[in-house]
Amino acid sequence: MKTIAPVTKNETYTVDISDLTYQGLGVAKIDDFPIFIEDALPTENIVMKVIKVKKNFAFGRVIKINQKSPDRVELVDKSYTQTGIAPLQHLKYDAQLEFKRHQIEEDFKKLKLDVEVAPTIGMQKPYQYRNKAQIPVRLVNGELQTGFYRKHSHDLIPIEDFYIQDPKIDQAIVLIRDILRKYRLKPYDERTNGGVIRNIMVRRGHYSHQMMVVLITRTEKLPSRQEIVAEITKALPEVKSIVQNINPKKTNALMGKENKVLAGQETIEDTLLGLKFDISANSFYQVNPIQTEKLYELAIKKAELSADDIVIDAYCGIGTISLPMAKVAKRVYGVEVVAEAVEDAKRNAQINHLDNVDFVAGYAEDQMAKWQADGLKPDVIVVDPPRKGLAASLIESVVKMQPKRVVYVSCNPATLARDAKLFSEQGYQINQPIQPVDQFPQTVHVESVTVFNQQ
Repeated sequence: MKTIAPVTKNETYTVDISDLTYQGLGVAKIDDFPIFIEDALPTENIVMKVIKVKKNFAFGRVIKINQKSPDRVELVDKSYTQTGIAPLQHLKYDAQLEFKRHQIEEDFKKLKLDVEVAPTIGMQKPYQYRNKAQIPVRLVNGELQTGFYRKHSHDLIPIEDFYIQDPKIDQAIVLIRDILRKYRLKPYDERTNGGVIRNIMVRRGHYSHQMMVVLITRTEKLPSRQEIVAEITKALPEVKSIVQNINPKKTNALMGKENKVLAGQETIEDTLLGLKFDISANSFYQVNPIQTEKLYELAIKKAELSADDIVIDAYCGIGTISLPMAKVAKRVYGVEVVAEAVEDAKRNAQINHLDNVDFVAGYAEDQMAKWQADGLKPDVIVVDPPRKGLAASLIESVVKMQPKRVVYVSCNPATLARDAKLFSEQGYQINQPIQPVDQFPQTVHVESVTVFNQQ
């Protein structure tokens, strides 16, 4: 039997908003048929226009708000919602924190897992926090522009102030944009895979204030290279590294395989929990330094390390969790799939004079099985996986090693809940509240720290 949607495209309806999805969209229901509406909050009564109808749900747009939520705040700039830079900018900050806590709770409830979730740890200044920007460069109305794409499209909206980024990075992007305009560099055209400059990436050390500029180009040749480099260096005295990354393919992948240092060093340096880290163009380094310190301090505290403990860090990156743990534990073993990150991690261990760490390049699930076969007996295992969570084979290896504790740093509550179910089926329980940390204010993302104890 074919369901007939109770709403029609382009028609307007007056609705009550009952909930907020994990993507931050308001939910209204007409005859139990859900409609998802951007910039709408629970408790609001609105007039909305239906913009798309699917089989089991529809999307709507706010036309008028009849009754406002007490949690609503004025938009800083509507382009931040249009591009998805700050999809929660209309929600009061303490309500954002509660939304994130509730998100984790809901994902566990769906799997019938009973857990306590502590209040989310927020920021005093929940904006201007990002230490890295990756900004597309495109031709808009005949002019080279930097900005961000309108959601679900390839239309670039020109933006100079990105709101959630370090303002020094925003200023740097505008300066670089003007230099590229001056030398008439051709922006990338994705339809034809033509043009020269695809993206500008800027990193800035929170403590060191060292800046890295990466010009991501389609072509190996960078016209007016010397002049551009000289002007960037002159205009931005904080720049310690200018790199050209070459990405010739017609692809959505941001960076190509080849890096050329055009000026200065290959890396910049920053500090995290009192340790120095070298960061290269391709390094994964958490983008919110203030909250990262809180997140990692929590992970270390919850690991309850002693001087005799052996630790495995299953997604070690450049060593940002392994090295602070190595200051306390007897020995730390780290594994990471990105070979360059492992080289960075080894170098970071040397910089910080820590020789009780071993870093290996490989897939975490394969390496864990090897360590387990070699008879390695860790006391604590730390996992900080990507959004897709843990492979079942990795959970199996972890359980076979029988650590006292597993500390799980998660960036996706849905995969955390799924993995928690697998751990609980194999004798590891959550005995203390899950602790969310707001790494990405104004967005729907939430990080958290969960501890699994051997039963």
